[in-house]
Amino acid sequence: MTTSRSTSRLPRALALILLLGLAASLTGCAQAYYSAMEQIGHDKRDILRSRIEGGRNDQEKAQEQFKTTYERLKETAAYDGGDLEAKYNELNSDYERSVSRSKSVTSRINSIENVARDLWTEWQAEIDLIGSQSLRGQSRKILNDTKSRYQRVIGAMKRAESKMPPVLDAFRDQVLFMKHNLNARAIAALEGSVGEIENDVESLIREIDASIREAESFLAELDPA
Repeated sequence: MTTSRSTSRLPRALALILLLGLAASLTGCAQAYYSAMEQIGHDKRDILRSRIEGGRNDQEKAQEQFKTTYERLKETAAYDGGDLEAKYNELNSDYERSVSRSKSVTSRINSIENVARDLWTEWQAEIDLIGSQSLRGQSRKILNDTKSRYQRVIGAMKRAESKMPPVLDAFRDQVLFMKHNLNARAIAALEGSVGEIENDVESLIREIDASIREAESFLAELDPA
């Protein structure tokens, strides 16, 4: 009874979003989600903006975690004595967090592409309803310009995403090698190989920086001050 009373006190709009969001995830009915969002004043353009903001934030978090994992790897490779198993556990935890952050970025990119596709379809259909040839042409130009800017953003996000698997693979190799060889000789071997992945890590960081800048530029152009 307590749970029921608590649920009943949820704001009506929030309850609607939760229920229809769950239905959309279970049935694949994106339209139900869009309808719920429109009822509280958020159209597909707003959703795209929100998801690109989320994509920028996910990339920032991934970038920070990849940096942390690489620093942990260098720290481990330079470790001298002590509990090697504890150092392995720390490194493995950072690696797993890097994997998780990478998956979040991929998931976010997919969600951005889904809503963008639906927004372009809706936008074009609405343009076709405009009777004035002049206004129809202006609307089509705005659509094409927005799509062009969007392509720069999603392209940058995908380029950054594509740099993650090689770095993750290198991290995994280091983690597994250490797992199987918890001794000073293994640490020495790690120290000799850490530098081999530095260029890949730096390249990934640069691509994420570029992607974040593209996202921020798009968001600024979408809603200019």
